[in-house]
Amino acid sequence: MIRVSAFGLNQAGAYLRSGAWGCRWAALSGWMICVDYSEAVTAFFTTREDGTPVPEAVASGSPARQLRDACEPVAMHPVWSPAVNAHLAGLGLDFLAAYVGGRGSVLGDPAGAVVAAAFAWFEPGLVTGLWDAARPVVPPAQLATAREEATAASLRDVLAGEDVTGVADLLADAAEPADGAGRPLFSGLRARGRPEDPMLRLWWACSLAREHRGDSHVAAAATAGLGPVEMNILTELWVGMPQLSYTATRGWPAGVMDQAVSSLERRGWIRYGGLTEDGRLARQEIEYRTDQQEQAIVTALGRNLDEVCDRLNAWGQLCIEAGAFPPDILKRAAG
Repeated sequence: MIRVSAFGLNQAGAYLRSGAWGCRWAALSGWMICVDYSEAVTAFFTTREDGTPVPEAVASGSPARQLRDACEPVAMHPVWSPAVNAHLAGLGLDFLAAYVGGRGSVLGDPAGAVVAAAFAWFEPGLVTGLWDAARPVVPPAQLATAREEATAASLRDVLAGEDVTGVADLLADAAEPADGAGRPLFSGLRARGRPEDPMLRLWWACSLAREHRGDSHVAAAATAGLGPVEMNILTELWVGMPQLSYTATRGWPAGVMDQAVSSLERRGWIRYGGLTEDGRLARQEIEYRTDQQEQAIVTALGRNLDEVCDRLNAWGQLCIEAGAFPPDILKRAAG
């Protein structure tokens, strides 16, 4: 039985089908879900209407935020690259199982609940079920290697002719020594070791910076007393998305999302589907506390920061043009 609310509202029609796709199904807490890469692209590779304002988080972002946004398309290349997805599908993993299994593989082979805790913003049962489904198909250590090799090969095609060595080294030198305390995904990825191949090193360095900031963001939200659903809602409204449109894609049931909306309304942070001034200030404070934790990486880059961001932004655009990253600026900013 498929529960549409278990994976989302607006994206449900694109994701949940009767099983005619012919891909492997995973049993998750008594229900079944499978996501084909082409369906994920249909749902997420959308463009906004002309005149959609650039989110404040992007337009006036701090140096740490600018670095995060510049790293995002390269860091997420294994998630969105058609070539990487085709390779992992050949190993038996559909889009969601490849995402959870691949990103979580740097943690070793823990229980699914541990992976769910590290991912934070997703419904735990969804992550646990996908992790448990992926592990017997491709063991985590094997999956981590296969994912890295496919990512490097895909980036070589997308960034053909680009010399990435200098930027890869600058970013790796800045991110690798960063504090790993309380940062499981960053620490697991760092433990994989610095790759010798420059293209893979570029992806690794971008992913280090991304995962470090992501782990820091989880800590900042938890310190503010916010659960993952509440945090998702604050973020989607902060960047200009309709209420629950982003939160729903993280697998939360409708009742849980409704409870989080009510909680934020009682705090006085949202009203009529938008942020109040208090809500906007609260979200900005979480952003500030996240950025504070990234200052060591920014400082290490020093005057190279602008050059690194400019080059990464140019390569990110090449990823978008190659169909290897969503073009929606709001999707890119939702983190």
